[in-house]
Amino acid sequence: MDAKPPLPPFTQETAVQKVRMAEDAWNSRDPERVALVYTEDTRWRNRTEFPVGREQVRQLLARKWTKELDYRLIKELWAFAGNRIAVRFAYEWHDDSGNWFRSYGNENWEFNSHGFMAYRFASINDLPIQQADRKFHWPLGRRPDDHPSLSDLGL
Repeated sequence: MDAKPPLPPFTQETAVQKVRMAEDAWNSRDPERVALVYTEDTRWRNRTEFPVGREQVRQLLARKWTKELDYRLIKELWAFAGNRIAVRFAYEWHDDSGNWFRSYGNENWEFNSHGFMAYRFASINDLPIQQADRKFHWPLGRRPDDHPSLSDLGL
């Protein structure tokens, strides 16, 4: 098995790095790429779905990004210890009718010794917003390094 550095146990620096790497991957909106950072037998809780394994994760992500259009995400480290990281996040998206949402949540992650995520438990709430209330305006893809964080935006 290859490794996905940084590896646990995490430090402040490596936990922040791991969070940003996850954010960047998710902002690619590429289910194939994102699924590769999880163990073959990864276990998730995502809203009302409980996928097990990379293939079920890939399928969930493909459905997600078919529904959640113009998706832009910011993740922020909340806490870490050993092989676990907790993050808070917000993302903005619209549906196929042009209705905008900001989705907020928390994730708890557990990694194996090779740096692959074995467990992901996510709690997510959706808030309808007006297009004029959007805060995430960078071009689709990776969030620019100089874009404000969740804390900077008061989220």
